[in-house]
Order: sequence, then C-alpha cells, then structure tokens
Amino acid sequence: MAKAVDKKFCWEIKNFSSINSERCHSVPVVIGDCKWRLVAFPKGYKADYLSLYLEVADLKSLPSGWRRYVKFRASIVNQLSQELSVQQETQRWFDQNAPGWGFENMLLLTELNAKDGGFLVNGQVMIVAEVEFLEVIGTLDEEIIKSSDLINKTQEVAQQVKEIIQPNDLINKTQEVAQQVKESIDVNGFQVLPSQVESVRRIFKKHPDIAVGFQVKNQHLRKTFMSFLVNVIETMCQSLQELSNEDLVEVDIALTYLKDAGFKVDWLEKKLDHVKEKKEKEQSGLVILQGIEQQLHELMHKCEKKKSEVLSVGAPLKFDDVV
Repeated sequence: MAKAVDKKFCWEIKNFSSINSERCHSVPVVIGDCKWRLVAFPKGYKADYLSLYLEVADLKSLPSGWRRYVKFRASIVNQLSQELSVQQETQRWFDQNAPGWGFENMLLLTELNAKDGGFLVNGQVMIVAEVEFLEVIGTLDEEIIKSSDLINKTQEVAQQVKEIIQPNDLINKTQEVAQQVKESIDVNGFQVLPSQVESVRRIFKKHPDIAVGFQVKNQHLRKTFMSFLVNVIETMCQSLQELSNEDLVEVDIALTYLKDAGFKVDWLEKKLDHVKEKKEKEQSGLVILQGIEQQLHELMHKCEKKKSEVLSVGAPLKFDDVV
C-alpha cells in the first residue's frame, strides 16, 4: 500500500458550443503512478445536464488487482464570480472493473449556456479538478517508494508543470529565458538569472523561510523552480485588465505545484485571494456600468424623440393653416 497523493489541475474546453461529439476528454495528467483524465458529455448523458467524470487513462500500465480509493472534487468555474461556481465531490474506489466515476448531473445545460451566466465565456468552459488518493493498492513496494519519494515527487511536479501549464505564457517565458541566458548568480543557494537577481533577493528578504522545505539538490531544477516562482509573482503584478480568470486559475495551480515541491507560499495564496476579490469587483462593476450605459443610451434616444415632438408642436402655423 502506498502513501496518499493529491493533484489539482484545470481543463479549459474551448469552442464548447461547437462540439458535436457525444463526449470529449482532457489531456491525461500524471497523478501518483498513472495517468488520469476528465471526460465530459457536452450535450448531457441521459439528462439535460453537463456530465463530468474522472477516469484512468492508461489501464494497461497498472498491475493486476490495482485499486485506488479516490476523493474527487470538480468545479465548473463561473468566470464572472467565483462564488457562483458549481462544485460537487465524491469518494469511491476505482479499479479495473470501474476505472471511471463522476457526476451525471453536474450543471443544467440551460444554466451553463445562459447568456451572461458566467459559465460559458467567449466560447470557453473552465473546469477545475482536485484528485486525492486516500488509499492505494497495487503499486511499487512501499519501502522503495519511501526511499525515492523526494526525487520522484520533484520530477513529477516538474513534468506536470511542463505538461499542464506549458501553453501558459508563464512557462513559455521561463523556458525562453533559460535558453537565452546561460550565466547565473548565486542567491541564497539558488543559481538565478541576472534579470531576476533583484527580485529573488527581495523575496528572501521578506520571506527568508520560503525555501526551507525545498530539498532538491540539482542546481538546474533549483534554478528552474526559482525562475518559475518569480514569473508567478510577476503574473500576479499585472493589471486587472490584463489578468483573465483563466490566468488566476493557472496561478492557483502553479502555487499548488510550488507547495508540493516544498516552498512556503501561504503569503502568495493570500495575495491571490485578494486579487481574485478585486477581479470579481471589477467584473461586477463592468456589468453594472454596461447596464447603466445601455439605460443612458435608451434615455438619450427617448430624449431626442421627445425633443423632436416638442419642436414639432411648437412650430408656428402657416397662413394656409389659419385660413
């Protein structure tokens, strides 16, 4: 029996309304010792609801008799207000006979497709999944896993960062800088890119214990993680107009990876919550402002119409009108 592991990831379904197939699935994600993926039924599965399931993506890689007791939480993100997001949770055994499980009635399709409902924005639906293994049966010997746990965990996190968030500018920026700049400067035991030295020094000055739990020795990985952390912070420093809900979800996931690697980022999580609140207020304000502008436009139209009527009534009579 192996120790429990957990994972949080985001699935963005683009051009949702144009999907004609009965079901669609996310890119497989490595969780523990195998790959998992989300499966959605855009038109519903035996009901007028969006159906969402979690399933094992590589059954053949698992040994005979494998079992996983999983806690699965899924959220359909409301991109106008996080408080309106829909979430469901379940716990159950996954095995060779039942490799998939989920929620048949995740969200009413009418609510999902509602105009200005917040779930379908610019043709895109966002789903956040959290998977936690509460019990694992049928894997490598526990002692072997224990002795190599730190190395495996670090490699897994690095691979997940590459596979899941690679499309994000956050990762592209880190990889681009790493390729272009070879020299580095030591800051608190981390080889840092010259362009990030000042930022890293400021991080350690305010949060000296941020990397106490980060036990990775490989300098290349240490450099990559620190550069990744700096880029996460720089992303959060963008204006609210530049930051999308998708960006905020990806930053949330990025912080999970950093925590898994041993960084203390609780202060960053609090900052992220504050930014989310400001983003919601901004979006709510924009909705109200658009409504006021629409009312003003209609009022101006009525005003012009009434003005024309008044001028018409007040016009002097012609001689023929009197005679």
